[in-house]
Amino acid sequence: MLAAGLGTRMGALTRDVPKPLLDVGGVTLIGRQLERLAAAGVTGAVVNVSRHGDAIRRALGDGGRWHMTLEYSDEGPEPLETGGGILRALPRLGREPFLLVNADVLTDFDYAALALDGAEGVLVLVPNPEHNPRGDFAVDGRGILRGDGPRLTYGGIALLDPALFRGFEPGRRPLKPILDAALARGTLRGVRHDGLWIDVGTPERLEEARAFVRGERGTAATRAGAAGDGQGPDATRAGRRRPMPR
Repeated sequence: MLAAGLGTRMGALTRDVPKPLLDVGGVTLIGRQLERLAAAGVTGAVVNVSRHGDAIRRALGDGGRWHMTLEYSDEGPEPLETGGGILRALPRLGREPFLLVNADVLTDFDYAALALDGAEGVLVLVPNPEHNPRGDFAVDGRGILRGDGPRLTYGGIALLDPALFRGFEPGRRPLKPILDAALARGTLRGVRHDGLWIDVGTPERLEEARAFVRGERGTAATRAGAAGDGQGPDATRAGRRRPMPR
């Protein structure tokens, strides 16, 4: 679970409170993600933290309220970026494929629907939102990720094989070069999600998330496919439930 971002775009909202602990309808953002993971059969998770790590530890504890076991991977006072954070946490994750989930996403995606099926990674892709109109990845007719063609947006949800990170040294490192290397090998797949997905990265999108939870479902960010380009797989594939390694 990625929870080490500084949340600078949230302004004063995250001066003293880490973004994953912002309230959305009486439940924190990260709490909603943990609920989704528990519903999918996940029994353990590693939460990566940084500047506000102590606050997140106090809020989540050992994970018992979600019938999960939580561990923490501390990046220090300055985040290592996504790739570096994963590399720091890898020794705790073991050798089995693991779910990678952003703590600040509000979604109804079924995490139990992901399966590698021989790939090094499966990324959940969503119709392009207004804040990322060009998208990130294209997908061919077999579900293989490509760099060219009409693109969808990476939704901050993936199932990854630890082998994906072989050859990359720990340290401050973005995730994209690691994914690009696998993209060149043709070992990444993508599945499309057209349901609820809000990347809560700004105060405006936080209000959209809160409005959705209150039942005000007409905002552009919450209409399935509202900003989409109609490309990519038609639906996610069903798969067996996979616990996140601890």
